Amino acid sequence: MKKAGNPRMPAAAERQNPYQKFHSTILQILTQFGRLVYLSSFYDRRDARYHHFELEDCLGAEEADRLIRGHHRNAFQRWLCYDLEQQKADLDLYLSDLGVEKRITLAIWAGLAPYRDLIPPDAEEHERRLFLADLKTLLELLNRQYGVGQSEPDGWRSWFRRW
Repeated sequence: MKKAGNPRMPAAAERQNPYQKFHSTILQILTQFGRLVYLSSFYDRRDARYHHFELEDCLGAEEADRLIRGHHRNAFQRWLCYDLEQQKADLDLYLSDLGVEKRITLAIWAGLAPYRDLIPPDAEEHERRLFLADLKTLLELLNRQYGVGQSEPDGWRSWFRRW
């Protein structure tokens, strides 16, 4: 039981405003690829805007869109500056953190290509081509490394049915 006059101190995350929480969340994502996934998830193709409801309440819709758009663009450009070895290590670490067997994820990506949605809408055509070419090369390397395509990984169909 709490005593009167002895209030509970809120946790640091509770004391942060939405802007601080957003930045803190980005910094907690260990991989650049993971940051791309996170930031691209706020983009809505229907109105060509980024939406984060807490940020919109705090900053307004225009400013929230501008902020997330800038972070997405920066994360994308940082990824493009990595050489293939760095990209492979980053992507491999991202896949390790998903909690799903890498072979399953890679087999699904081969059919659905969800990584195409990670490209910021305002990316230049040459950046899009470079990103997709790098991903194609990386996925070929990872598929070979993890034996994807040699035989279907166990359980991938049941995992896919969940979606």
